[in-house]
Amino acid sequence: MEKEVNKEKPREPSFAPTSAEASAGKKATAVPSEVPKERRTEGEEELKKKFEECQKLKDEYLTGWQRERADFLNYKREELERVEEILKYADEGLILKILPILDNFEIAARQNFPSENLSGQEKERINQVIQGFLQIKNQILDFLKNQGVEEIKSVGEKFDPQLHEVVGEVAPSEALAKGGKSVESGIVIEEIQKGYKINGRLLRPAKVRVTK
Repeated sequence: MEKEVNKEKPREPSFAPTSAEASAGKKATAVPSEVPKERRTEGEEELKKKFEECQKLKDEYLTGWQRERADFLNYKREELERVEEILKYADEGLILKILPILDNFEIAARQNFPSENLSGQEKERINQVIQGFLQIKNQILDFLKNQGVEEIKSVGEKFDPQLHEVVGEVAPSEALAKGGKSVESGIVIEEIQKGYKINGRLLRPAKVRVTK
């Protein structure tokens, strides 16, 4: 009986790194699983600092806006008191000098302010300023009414040489385009400057354009 010979398979060459090599490779390719606590703390402190700076700027802007608004309201009140004090002793000549101020209010009220590039807060602020000036205008008008001053109604009325001053004429076709209907000759189609009466008497004629 033949003696059995143990046949071992030839060993394949091993390319596995040694423990030292594996350890070195592990160190070379290792990726930290999380940011070190020290760096994380520094980042949090930096964010906190930036947030506090933003909060401080916001508070400064808000305080500045509130201060400006308070200054404007105080100015408006002082101006109204000053105008009322003047008008208490006003004669017709002085009232005539005040009327151009109302004319400027009328012009300003018809202006369109660009608002495409403004923020909501800026639009609100401009609107408050406009409303404040219009309020001054209305209060001056109310005070003048108490002194017997009233506006002359013009647009759509028949031209009256006692109340109106013609500064231009409008062709029937233009009058039709403006009013949307046929207008007879001599009708006030546009008011260029308001006219006023005081205690029923003419103070200043209205400057108007009429149809031919």
